[in-house]
Amino acid sequence: MTEQYFEYNQEAIDYLRAKDKRMAAVIDRIGVVKRRVIPDLFAALVHSIVGQQISTKAHETIWQKVVEKVGEVTPKNIAALTDEELQSVGLSFRKVAYIKTIAQQVLSGEFDVAALHDMTDEEVCQRLSQLRGIGVWSAEMLMLFSMQRPDILSFGDLAIVRGLRMIHHHRKIDRPLFEKYRRRYSPYCSVASLYIWAVAGGAIPELKDLAPKPKRK
Repeated sequence: MTEQYFEYNQEAIDYLRAKDKRMAAVIDRIGVVKRRVIPDLFAALVHSIVGQQISTKAHETIWQKVVEKVGEVTPKNIAALTDEELQSVGLSFRKVAYIKTIAQQVLSGEFDVAALHDMTDEEVCQRLSQLRGIGVWSAEMLMLFSMQRPDILSFGDLAIVRGLRMIHHHRKIDRPLFEKYRRRYSPYCSVASLYIWAVAGGAIPELKDLAPKPKRK
């Protein structure tokens, strides 16, 4: 399967560069950011649940085992497997329950995946958050890395908040300050997110996190 990446254009880059000098410097330093997307929303939902509360490396290892076990990750193929078969690839009992419940809801028509594409960001977030195992942060990541919605900046993402601190030299970013940056980057918050994550991951070594270190007890 050919990997696909979040698509963005020069218009988004030019907008962000014009709105924020520090972001412009980050963009010029890093260049193009490639982040993988999973366009099939059901497969992306399963991928998201697989990765909860484990390392990135473990996430990818277990995900590959899921794909090998299931083949194409569809509601029908997931529902056809027993709980034990899914647990055998390294999934917890709880994650198996989440995944199989969503698969059954799609098959029964209770959850209409296709309908999400006609909803606003707020409506998508609300609907996805009703699913067991999917919270607001997971919904935001699905909108960005599956649906490729253009204006997602997640306050619940620790790396986003950390990257903003590093780019703008803040010791702390509270909700009002975060919203200031969201307004500045909108309607291209998703592209801004790609660069903020890159900074948080160490793409520009001289940018440091100024947040106070927790005191040792």
